[in-house]
Amino acid sequence: MWGRVRFLIWASVQSAVAQCVAEGALDIVGLALSTQRESVLAWRRSTSSPIGPVLGWQDQRTAEWCSTITSADAAALVSARTGLRIDAMFSAPKIRWLLTHSASGLDLADVAVGTVDAWLTWRLTGGLVHACDAGNASRTLLYDVVDLAWSAELCALFEVPMAVLPEVRRSDGSFGEVHDLPGIPAGTPIVAVLADSHAALFGQGCTTPGLAKATYGTGTSVMTPVAAFVGGDSPVPATLAWLTDQPTFAREGNILSSGSTLTWTADLLGLEHVSDLVELAAEVDSSAGVIMVPAFTGLGAPHWDRTVQASLTGLSSGSTRAHVARAAVEAVAHQVCDIVDVIEADGKPLTTLRADGGATASNLLMQTQADLLGRRLEVADVAEVSALGAAQLGWSSLGHPANWAETRSPSRSFEPGSTDRETRREAWRAEIEWSRTRSR
Repeated sequence: MWGRVRFLIWASVQSAVAQCVAEGALDIVGLALSTQRESVLAWRRSTSSPIGPVLGWQDQRTAEWCSTITSADAAALVSARTGLRIDAMFSAPKIRWLLTHSASGLDLADVAVGTVDAWLTWRLTGGLVHACDAGNASRTLLYDVVDLAWSAELCALFEVPMAVLPEVRRSDGSFGEVHDLPGIPAGTPIVAVLADSHAALFGQGCTTPGLAKATYGTGTSVMTPVAAFVGGDSPVPATLAWLTDQPTFAREGNILSSGSTLTWTADLLGLEHVSDLVELAAEVDSSAGVIMVPAFTGLGAPHWDRTVQASLTGLSSGSTRAHVARAAVEAVAHQVCDIVDVIEADGKPLTTLRADGGATASNLLMQTQADLLGRRLEVADVAEVSALGAAQLGWSSLGHPANWAETRSPSRSFEPGSTDRETRREAWRAEIEWSRTRSR
């Protein structure tokens, strides 16, 4: 059972490669990876067999334990070394859980753990390379982004022995050679690895302060580069975006539920697809006062409150299914605005927001986002721009530097058209505050 998810991860890579190869004759000179962050896997070095389940980034089984170790000193240590905060979303608590519940009694010399990129490089190289890139490592709560190394203090705090962790390499470094992957010649070098959200930032050309991107997936990542790393207890933390000849730092706000909010609401309303939900939402001009707070696993940035429960308020006898659908769409956009508000309140104005991810297919969501932001929104010409970002970095690592983002134009742009932005934002803020107060 535990091996099934790993098989599906590996099968998805094989399927994606097969689709690329089927597009036509390709001269493959290297492989670059864009991988999901924070999820954790453990396996035996000797057999590559799984140890325990895959713990996804939204897994909440470690939330209570995180609360027990979140003292002021621990929080300050984590923030100063990683830029992040102690939360079940990140990898370290998950690694501890796997070692405690699944690897107990095993010889730790035979145990390997890692984020998804570490697992894939292990599989791609036939077990010869146990490594991750610095950007993925920075999301574990164990990697010191100032010293650019695993931290003994952080490992001690989260009860993770350093011996089980992968080697950390540059994002554009060598990650070994492909051993056995249909469609890719054996010996093909793995030339770059990026975490998916970081790869989207790179692929969108957001490499200087003032430019930001929002990647709409199961959750949403809003990220913007910063000139230098600054630790501290910010509700929109600092992180390491990638490491090449020098580190590039960013601030990022992680929304726990956005695409999953739309999926949940579609199911609630008996709709088959999210596209049906968006079509229904477009039947009305507004949510007519209906507000959805999609705190299904609490709230992420900038609120960081795992105690909040989801709510649907403002219903009246005149409310329809369309108003509920519209409230779900607006909830996704409001959460992005919350993060942008915090970044700009800290004196970091954002001149441009670029959007990518599957949900950007919805013109309604993108227009709603522009309306609530009160500024222009540019949508990438491809939804999965993170794959292009990884490919771009890989191509550069082979000696062909180029900024593909500068050669592409947004597929669509949305200008703000709403005149009641502040009224809607105030209503949302009041609802968030009420939800948080109720949970205390």
